[in-house]
Amino acid sequence: MKGFRTNQMIAVDWKPNKQDKTPIYRQIVEYISEKIAAGDWPIGSRLPSQRDMAQTFGVNRSTVVSAMEELISYGILESDFGGGTRVASNTWSIRMSQPPDWNKYIRSGFFRPNLDTIQTINHMEFEPGYIRIGTGELSPELYPGKLVSKIFRRMPERIPSLGYLGPLGLPELGEALAQWLAVNQGIEAKASNIMVASGSLQGLQLVSVCMLKRGSNIYTEAPSYLKSLQVFQSAEMCLHGVQMDEEGLEYWKIKDASNDSLLYTIPSYHNPTGTVMSERRRGEVMNFCQSRQMPILEDDAYGQLWFDEKPPKSLKARDKTGSVIYMGTISKTMAPGLRIGWVVGPEAVVYRLGDVKMQTDYGASSVSQWMMTELLTSGDYDIYLETLRRELKARRDNALTSLSQYFKGIATWNKPSGGFYIWLCLKHRVFMDRVFADALKAGILLNPGNMYDYGENHAIRLSYAYADPEDLRKALKILADIIEKHQKR
Repeated sequence: MKGFRTNQMIAVDWKPNKQDKTPIYRQIVEYISEKIAAGDWPIGSRLPSQRDMAQTFGVNRSTVVSAMEELISYGILESDFGGGTRVASNTWSIRMSQPPDWNKYIRSGFFRPNLDTIQTINHMEFEPGYIRIGTGELSPELYPGKLVSKIFRRMPERIPSLGYLGPLGLPELGEALAQWLAVNQGIEAKASNIMVASGSLQGLQLVSVCMLKRGSNIYTEAPSYLKSLQVFQSAEMCLHGVQMDEEGLEYWKIKDASNDSLLYTIPSYHNPTGTVMSERRRGEVMNFCQSRQMPILEDDAYGQLWFDEKPPKSLKARDKTGSVIYMGTISKTMAPGLRIGWVVGPEAVVYRLGDVKMQTDYGASSVSQWMMTELLTSGDYDIYLETLRRELKARRDNALTSLSQYFKGIATWNKPSGGFYIWLCLKHRVFMDRVFADALKAGILLNPGNMYDYGENHAIRLSYAYADPEDLRKALKILADIIEKHQKR
């Protein structure tokens, strides 16, 4: 593969220029010296093994050894005999000035780092040559370029200026969202109940920093997308996974429900399992939480991506007491780069969130907000969604056909009725980290299920939304062979 990461965050994605007259080992010395001098590789960071660096650089291992020995002699690197080679904390060469110990500052930040696997995924998703079978994003092939161009042609007549907007966002978008939510979701809300965010993930971040106190209990489905994030953990809150059955969250297993707790749920086309919470279960969850004054954070990122019939109405549509905070987004339905989401809740809540948002980014993109307003008020968004649902359904069917062909004896899976994901559960125990690594070597980037769960997990989140259908078929065939090899060990 083109680059690699260690668990200490050092990344190598460079190759020496073999046409240059400068000796290869000298180019390596200069490259590593420059990375350390710039502070990119903090003191104490561990370098990849010499074998891995030789493979990435495309050189003999002896060349890397020569470069390492010279850097060690300068005091830039040190070898700790068993722990690999690290950036030294002692005297630098005379060519370099002493940078600050950035590791000390990095460790001091309150926001926790991503899991190692997620850091690798985030890095490799931007490298060419990989088939991305877990990416929770629409394929570039599904990007509505013609529709976006049409909307942008109209916008100069609509936009009076592109200045900063108020704490809740563009008023015209708030009004358009209120009308659209009433018609499509049955959610009765005024513009004053809606805050425009830079994606629903920012909504989560804002709730975590300004609505809950340290030590609060956050309950969510197990597995859950929320587990793959560090949003609430970084705010020193306690995440608890609650098992699901075919109807959704088994709410009766929540042991410490109170108004010091919060339930985070994705009831429609759950991420990562694709489960849809039933009509009956939604009513029961609402009654359970309201009787205990336990607020609900409802993430509805996929609710509009149904295939044959709409899911049951949202929890927010059932909310008569202001106990549900609802989040929506166009990151999954249109394009994540537009950075538009919305939070719906009581006025006091959204004004509090809006105040904190103004302290962080002073508002989501004005251009994107005007564009979303035009999409909603023109009716073009609803027409577009109809086409998108057909495309996603065809991709789902292609994925299911491939699974039946290659995974019949080694895994089970669900048939999602909407959204992006198939939850692929392996029949036998395997080391998922090794499967992930072997798949990466084969040019396949996947999302292991243990990223989302609270315990041991032998599943894979399969997305049919991103990869080309034929590429997905090829990747699944290769992945099946990899898994069978590991199951025989």
